[in-house]
This record gives sequence, C-alpha cells and structure tokens, in this order.
Amino acid sequence: IGAVLVTVNTAYKVHEAEYLLRQSDTHTLVMIESALDSNYAQIINELCPEIAATAPGEQLRCKRLPFLRNVITVGFQMPGCLTFEQAFDRAELVPLEKVLRMAAEVKPDDVCNMQYTSGTTGFPKGVMLTHRNVVNDGKCIGDRMGLSTADRFMIHVPMFHCFGMTLSMTSSMTHGTTMCPMPYFSAKASLSCITQEKITAFNGVPTMFIAMFNHEDYRKTDFSHMRTGIMAGAGCPPDLMKRAAQPDEMNMTGIVSVYGQTESAPGSTMSAWTDPLDLRTETVGYAFPHVECKIINPNTGEEMPDGTMGEFCSRGYNTMKGYYKMPQATFDTVDEEGWLHSGDLLMRDERGCYVATGRIKDMIIRGGENVYPKEIEDFVITHPKVSDCQVIGVPDEKYGEEAMACIILMEGEQMSEDEIRAYMKANIARHKVPRYIRFVDSFPMNAAGKI
Repeated sequence: IGAVLVTVNTAYKVHEAEYLLRQSDTHTLVMIESALDSNYAQIINELCPEIAATAPGEQLRCKRLPFLRNVITVGFQMPGCLTFEQAFDRAELVPLEKVLRMAAEVKPDDVCNMQYTSGTTGFPKGVMLTHRNVVNDGKCIGDRMGLSTADRFMIHVPMFHCFGMTLSMTSSMTHGTTMCPMPYFSAKASLSCITQEKITAFNGVPTMFIAMFNHEDYRKTDFSHMRTGIMAGAGCPPDLMKRAAQPDEMNMTGIVSVYGQTESAPGSTMSAWTDPLDLRTETVGYAFPHVECKIINPNTGEEMPDGTMGEFCSRGYNTMKGYYKMPQATFDTVDEEGWLHSGDLLMRDERGCYVATGRIKDMIIRGGENVYPKEIEDFVITHPKVSDCQVIGVPDEKYGEEAMACIILMEGEQMSEDEIRAYMKANIARHKVPRYIRFVDSFPMNAAGKI
C-alpha cells in the first residue's frame, strides 16, 4: 500500500532510538518487549510518557516524538498500545477497494525502505531504498548464489541491515527459497539449525564464521547439505573463505563474496557460486547486470586503469534515492551524473573483477608511504596461532602515523610480540610491519557484525 518500512537497529538504546524515530518521522512503531540488553518497552515509555494516558487505538500525541501516532506490541501488552492481533482486526475497518486502490498507486521508484547507516562512518543517515532498488538487487544476488526452491536458507544476520533484508531475505523470496530466520546470532543456535533444518545456504560476516569454527559444537554439525553462502560485511580473509568451502569443513563449496554498501541496496559486484574458487575468495566479483562500475582517483575524479587502486563508484538501478531530509549529504555522495561515490578503495583486475582494500579514511600514511590495513590483516591471519586481526593507525611524531595490530589468538594458543613481528618481517615489507602489537580477547562490534 506504499507504507515505508523504517528498520531499527535492535541494539539501540534511548538516545539512538529517539534520533531515528524523530529523524525518520516515524508514524507507527511495531515492537517486541525486549531483546538481549535492550528493553524497548522501557525506552518508549521514557521517550513517550504520554502513552500511559492514551487509550488503545487512540492516536498518540508525544512531545519528543511529534510524528508518532501508533505503537503496536508483539508478544506483550502495554498501556496505550494495540497488540499485533488487535491491529490485524482493525483491517476490517478499511474497505478492500481502498486498499486495492492504494496498492495500484505504488510505483517501482517509490521508497519502500529506509535503512539507517550504522554510524561507523558518522552520524546515522536514512538511506531511502526503492522497490526497484531492493527487488532487482535481491534477484541478482539470488541468481549468483544459484538459489532455487530446493534451498533452505538460514538467516542469522540482522534483518534491520541490508545483509539480512536484501542479501538474505529478498534473494530468497525472488527465488522461492525456504527461509529459516533466527532472532539473533548465536554460534550454538546456528550450528544446531544447520543440522536440524538441513540448511543449504547462509550468509555472515567473518567474525560469525570464526565464532562457528571455534565453537565446541562445530565438529558435531552436519554440513552435508550445505552448498553456498556469502561472506561479506568486512574484510574477508581468503584463507577463511577457503576453509569454509572445504568439504571436510563447512562444505560451502559455492561460497561467494559481494561488495557494496547500504546506499547501493547493497550489492554492486559479486562472484557467482560456479566461478573458480580463487576468483570467489580473492576478489569481490564483477559488476551486476545493468550496474556500471569504475575506479577513480579520489582527488581528481580521473578514471584509473585496471590494476590501479582508487575509489569505487557505481551507477545503476541499485543506487539509492537519497538520504532522507539530508540533501547536502546526498549531493556529496551521488554526483550530478548519478555516480555513487563509495569512499572505499578497490582495484579492478584484467578479468574485470574487483579487489577491496579498505576505506579511504582507514588508509595509514606512514612517513609518506601508504599502508593499507586490510593487506596486513589478511597476512597476519595466515599464522596458525592467529584467529583474527585488525590494524589501525595511531599518531606518531616522527612518521605522522604508525600501524597498530590488534590480534585475537586461537583458543589455547600463546604468542609473544617478537614472534608475530618476526613472522611479519620475514614476509612483508618493513614499512608495513606494525610498530605496535596488542593481543586482545575480542573486538568491539556493532549489531551488524562490523568492528
């Protein structure tokens, strides 16, 4: 009927929830009572104390959330709110002819969803995605995964994120694939689901795969039906993808990678599950049909030749309509010719495949030398004692910036700074070896699995 779905990060607390609900002009909120460490009932009562004096079904008038008119609860009751069942019953109050008339007026280029950027790149912005954006991108993703009615897709990535909504749910819906959604990620629950539901596909960020590999139930899991899945959302070490593809590991022989961002609905490039393994694990594939891609010099805008690193830009049916109520931010991201500027550093090879190297802002400039964190991370993780690695830049008086490697070791392993530093010095250029090394137990992550 043309209503716009505004997805909310389930980890949000009062401050973030107020910002999103106000900035998006949300009219109707559908919510469960709580999840993990977020109590949504408490949040809404704090943001909208007027709700306690509002009769169920009566329109809200809330000072802090001026556009909010309805709150619908799922699985619990709260004063001033309609339950999900009560909201359904009210459908009879609207003539069917009116519903059909509203549905007929919906156009492919109307906004169907607003996804808020995670905030890892600044204050969250409402990305307006259209029906054309989402349906076509989901169709292309499912095509390259080879999805069909024979597949059973476990979805344990967040539905409020494009990884869950488009890459997982929409790709399944456009191909008649059975979906097995999980309320949130748990390595134990996911491994159990794979066995019980004979799962053939699932998507995840590298940290999810690592958590599953390291779980005590991993070797008890039946991966015999597994076929494909996407590893994306962060730098994907090729060795980690190749391990998942091995028949005696996850048996995800058709594992693929995709590149994009929320603003491109989200995929722009992707490998196909039938492509050679090295292409699927060492690149993020090639452009989707009807999507143009190019690499430019971020300073001059000049298009760069193959084999040269630069900023990735894309243009096509998957480009967002814009940021909600942020015209300047939209102008800064999508140029006059319709090119979406990603802010990411990529390189295109002679095959037309793209290799992701990180964000322009993440690049470390050490004494005039460009150091790319992902290149170091991918190497460090090849050490048999290392589970995961993140490299960041820290200020330095002499060189301007120095690299710091934060390393998580495999369970039960021990390692000294000298040992890992010697491993790096023997295999990579001197200026790429991080000056600082820290061993940590975990990395801070947002609810979408991004560090």
